[in-house]
Amino acid sequence: MHKRRELVEATLRAIRADGPQVGLDDIAAQAGTSKTVIYRHFGDRTGLWTAVVESVHGYILSNLDVPLTLSRPGPADLVTQLADVYLAVVERDPEIYRFVVTRPAGDVADPVASFTSRIGALVAESLRPHVRAAGLNDLMADTWGQGVIGFIWAVADTWLASGMQRPRQAVVDDVAALFTPAFTPLTRS
Repeated sequence: MHKRRELVEATLRAIRADGPQVGLDDIAAQAGTSKTVIYRHFGDRTGLWTAVVESVHGYILSNLDVPLTLSRPGPADLVTQLADVYLAVVERDPEIYRFVVTRPAGDVADPVASFTSRIGALVAESLRPHVRAAGLNDLMADTWGQGVIGFIWAVADTWLASGMQRPRQAVVDDVAALFTPAFTPLTRS
């Protein structure tokens, strides 16, 4: 397991240096090993991609933990903080983000989609007390949790594709401008 972790870390360094299309030869060179060793530990490039995705997901979850565990933040505050944290991850490591969201060719399960669903469920649980307090249907929290994460993911992709032309805070403010009035009824209860 230790060697796999070292290879994932070397892959992350190679992606940062050479971009998301980095080749296995460059990854092996960064790791100071051969492609044979990479194949032995991951099976193929898809196995390596999956391991990198899992590593990045763990990092993102550890960063998202703060907004999700604040003591009863308002729904709009929660969404704004999530957007800020997620965009900060993209801003800090754009090449890693591109690598993770670019699924290899072939019949490959999409851990990114299942990851966003998982985060959406966490957001739903954070929204649920506010939905209940407002006397609304409990299931709305599930819809909104998934929608918020899908929205933030789409915003991140668009922002990255634009070359991050606008400052992160401006984009976060745009998110807040949309969600603050939308969630105002939940904060009055």
